[in-house]
Amino acid sequence: MTTTAATSPSPQASPPRRPASQLGRLTLRGVSRAYGAHTALHPLDLEITGGEFIALLGPSGCGKTTALNCLAGLLPLTAGEIELDGRRVDTLPPEKRGFGMVFQNYALFPHLTVRANVAFGLKMRGVAKAETERRVADVLNLVRLTEHAAKHPAQLSGGQQQRVAIARAIVTEPALVLMDEPLSNLDAALRLAMRGEIRRIHQDFGLTTVYVTHDQEEALSLADRLVVLHDGRVSQIGTPAELYEHPADPHVAAFMGYRNLLPLRASSVEGTTALAEGDGLRVVGTRAGNPAGTPVDGALSAGQQVLVAIRPEDLRVAAEGETAIGEAVAEIVEYHGRVLHVEAATDQGRRLHLKAHQPVRPGDRLHIAVDAERALVFPAEAVAS
Repeated sequence: MTTTAATSPSPQASPPRRPASQLGRLTLRGVSRAYGAHTALHPLDLEITGGEFIALLGPSGCGKTTALNCLAGLLPLTAGEIELDGRRVDTLPPEKRGFGMVFQNYALFPHLTVRANVAFGLKMRGVAKAETERRVADVLNLVRLTEHAAKHPAQLSGGQQQRVAIARAIVTEPALVLMDEPLSNLDAALRLAMRGEIRRIHQDFGLTTVYVTHDQEEALSLADRLVVLHDGRVSQIGTPAELYEHPADPHVAAFMGYRNLLPLRASSVEGTTALAEGDGLRVVGTRAGNPAGTPVDGALSAGQQVLVAIRPEDLRVAAEGETAIGEAVAEIVEYHGRVLHVEAATDQGRRLHLKAHQPVRPGDRLHIAVDAERALVFPAEAVAS
């Protein structure tokens, strides 16, 4: 008699499960920080769910590192509170919050080996030797540094040192990992490679991460949600797609790659479409709106000053017979592989950045075009804010 084998999959056949996050929910309510009369961080409200990767994005001096240091406990709050899974933590010193931190300069101990650097936090917490060795081995394997465990930081590359810093931050199994521009000291190729490593480690270890950067490409590639700051205030919070397609104001647009920011005047407005003119340009664009398609706050009417935002990749040399927004003379042409980056100027001196797929030489007079849905028109209120 033939028996039929059970069809249920064996445990070995099951896909590996992502570790559960150590954090349920982190809530910031009205978190702010002032230095005398200067407010570095205006009230910030943010709720972070366990497992999220949050990027704080903005230029130098926008308040992003201040926000991170307030979270870490390195700066006391001027106002507001921070709550972790229903428990206030803003009154606790940094070492009692249970957060891991990766600094811009790595802050490794040069006289300790990689293994000892990673084990340092566990030893300070009094973790048993056997447990410390097991956790250090697991984390070094995760960051792919097992074979370098006996080396000192000076014997490692920049990317390897960065991974040691990450390993040291996560070996204590923190509820939250804070990263302050961790890739800024690496060259371009290594930054690109380390972005993928950081995202992989975040996923494989079940981390909840808050990451500070001024690089929009870095933020877009890593984060689940972005918090864009300007002059200490939140400009917009949303997913990379939401901010990329629907920037709330010109500051966010600039960080999302809208390099052409053209101050023009609205000649006519009809529904979500506006015609803007000035500096030899005549642009039919779309009123800037939120993901639901409704325009951003601020009235927009004929005769009003506006700012038209266009990405270089959306501005092009007009095809024969295509309606152009104006003319410009190519001044700088850069070879970027299959596409040329062109910096051109109108006769009135307005500079334009565009991409060209056909040959362009400095001195060429170009007719420029853009699709209406790719030219965002912001009202005067947004421009002035």
